[in-house]
Amino acid sequence: MSTSYDQDLTEHFGGFISKAKKLTIDRVLLNRTRFITVVLEDIFQPHNASAVVRSCDCFGIQDLYIIENSNEYTLNPNVTQGSSKWVDIHRFNQSGVANTAGCLNQLENDGYIIYATSPHGSEIAVDEIPLDSKIALLFGTELEGLSDCALQHARKVVRIPMFGFTESFNLSVSVALCLNSLINRLHQSQVNWHLSDQEKQAIRLNWYRKSVRNADIFERAFNENSA
Repeated sequence: MSTSYDQDLTEHFGGFISKAKKLTIDRVLLNRTRFITVVLEDIFQPHNASAVVRSCDCFGIQDLYIIENSNEYTLNPNVTQGSSKWVDIHRFNQSGVANTAGCLNQLENDGYIIYATSPHGSEIAVDEIPLDSKIALLFGTELEGLSDCALQHARKVVRIPMFGFTESFNLSVSVALCLNSLINRLHQSQVNWHLSDQEKQAIRLNWYRKSVRNADIFERAFNENSA
């Protein structure tokens, strides 16, 4: 579809959305980023999986990458609190395919540097990650950690500073702590981390669709009237 079509359709949907809701969407878009993304490999705990989506939305992360080699990624709506509507979730779960390699190769081709998180053998602290290129934070299960393939793709292995007896934070807390550190530094930096106007337009249209009940019916009628 053309840019003008998307703009016209966005305006069409906007007629069914309150001014306050549209202002909220515009405000959120100003703080959305694809400079940082989160990658989860074989996460199976629904509570943790759902809490990560919520953290991504709260910290302005637009994309969440899910690798499902042996565990299906499921969400608990009581935990996500609707946040899964606003975050783009990319799943890599084809049978008989090296999903971890496929996901991480795609991210590397898109200019991301992969940083694995692990309490063991870590090379740098999360607040030492440089902001000179796009960042993909890679997390594995609490029990087994990341696969060898995932670790081979990582530029560095990252640790979260800890001072107690417990070996590690749980997954959702680890993600939130890492994002809090990186997003605060990013917002204080001179890095151009914002979405492009084209990205904002595409996401705005997607969010408008999700904000309008029976959006498919209204879109079909719009197309018929535009034909």
